[in-house]
Amino acid sequence: MSKSAWQKSSYSGASNECIEVRTADSLVELRESDSGGIIIRTMPHKFVKFLQGVKNGEFDHHAEHKV
Repeated sequence: MSKSAWQKSSYSGASNECIEVRTADSLVELRESDSGGIIIRTMPHKFVKFLQGVKNGEFDHHAEHKV
C-alpha cells in the first residue's frame, strides 16, 4: 500500500485542531490531527467536490453558533 505523509493546512499553524489529508493508493484519506485513529477514505473526485462545496459556503450553516 502506497501512502503519502499526512499534511495539514498552513492556516492551522502550530495548532493540533485541524484536519489532515494524504493519499493512499488511489484514495484520499482524512483524519483529525488530535484524534488520528479515525480515518475517512474517499475517492479523489468526491474529495474535489467536497472541497468545492466548502469553498462555496455549502456547509457554513453547520458552523453557525446560536447564542
